[in-house]
Amino acid sequence: MSNSTEMTPPPDWDDDERMNFMFSDFKENRDVNTTDWDSKMDFWTALVVKSCRDRGTVCVNLQELNKTFRRKEKSPLGLATVLQSMARCGKIQRESEFAANVDCGWLSWGVGLLLVKPLKWTFSTLLGSGRVPLEESFVVIELVKEKATELLRVYRSSEFASRSILSFQELCALSSDVCVDESTMCMALLQLQRDKQVMVSLHEGEKIVKFSQPGQDRVSTVSDVDIGIYQLQRSEKLLGERVEKLGLEADKCREEAKLLLSEGKKSQALRCLRGRKRVEKRADNLFAKLETIRGILDRIAQSQTDKMVMQAYQAGVSALRLSLKDVTVERAENLVDQIQELCDTQDEVNQTISTGVTGADEDIDELEEELKSLLDESKPDSISGLPEVPTKPLRPSREPSLPGNDLLTSLPAVPYSHLNVTDEQLEEELNQLTLTDSGYQQKKITSPAKRLEPAQ
Repeated sequence: MSNSTEMTPPPDWDDDERMNFMFSDFKENRDVNTTDWDSKMDFWTALVVKSCRDRGTVCVNLQELNKTFRRKEKSPLGLATVLQSMARCGKIQRESEFAANVDCGWLSWGVGLLLVKPLKWTFSTLLGSGRVPLEESFVVIELVKEKATELLRVYRSSEFASRSILSFQELCALSSDVCVDESTMCMALLQLQRDKQVMVSLHEGEKIVKFSQPGQDRVSTVSDVDIGIYQLQRSEKLLGERVEKLGLEADKCREEAKLLLSEGKKSQALRCLRGRKRVEKRADNLFAKLETIRGILDRIAQSQTDKMVMQAYQAGVSALRLSLKDVTVERAENLVDQIQELCDTQDEVNQTISTGVTGADEDIDELEEELKSLLDESKPDSISGLPEVPTKPLRPSREPSLPGNDLLTSLPAVPYSHLNVTDEQLEEELNQLTLTDSGYQQKKITSPAKRLEPAQ
């Protein structure tokens, strides 16, 4: 690849086999091998756009491409076909055709040449011819739109954003970081002109550029008011430069007077001081004029703000009139009466519904009272006859004992009496036990405590 270009080579640039295929010419008939034809076209189309973007330009020609893509002393053979295909797809356009598509009212022979020069105004057809001129310049549409957007952004973020008109020289200095050369800036201006964001005109042989302001969808034509404001702004700039220059000259006279006085040349020092006074007087006069111009510009800016506010008021009045077109006081009173009547009806309905719900609640309360009385009557008498649960505290034990001893000692004593049973009686009970086959079966024995009488 040529050393004069700053384009980054593609990843497969060192692949000889692939590059031999890419550097070969296109087949005359695309239908022979559609896949190879399309892949080669896509490769070179993307590379052409990338090379222009890397170099910061929006224009390209066949001669530059042959130098840029030169590899091992060989240039691609199908670049002319690539340019023709890109032109058919609308990706590139000749400079002359690109400029001619701008508004015919603005693009006269004189004004058009202000931006695009040297520009070859040839209208020969490119498509259909088998030959592409080496020096024919083409505009990459994708890139010129990017540059136009960036140029507009730089203007609106600069100190000149409050000024709608700039000189061509001021714009060149402002866009030096965006556009690599004047031709690129001209192409960007033509794109902005096509988008109705810029208007280029001549004033006393000087090129001026008017930008659309924020809130405007398109730029207006350059009017006498715009020219007057531009002249005042230019006068302000010139007077400011002169006042600054006179201030430096006065300081210089003062330094010379000090030097002459130190050398003992008093008369020459006085002449320098007189010259300093004259310079300061001229500077004061110019400064007064400068302040007058600034005051006028401030009033113009205020008037434009007032005009914008008045337009907003007018739009508001028109919108309010349309919105109140079918609204009258009688209709409003009628609507209010209807709303009040509906609200009263709704209140009556709510009151009726609430009353019905309250009656139902009272019936439910009566039924619950009756159910409670039935439950009370159905309780057994045995339950009601039970003794009351003692509420007195248990008597504590005086002697220490194991846990639970206090509770046992506090209970009433169990009745106890000695049973008087003799040995004869016990033996008689044993004799009543009989021996069975499966073992001993004990007959039911009456408890001695019930059968025997206690001893007297």
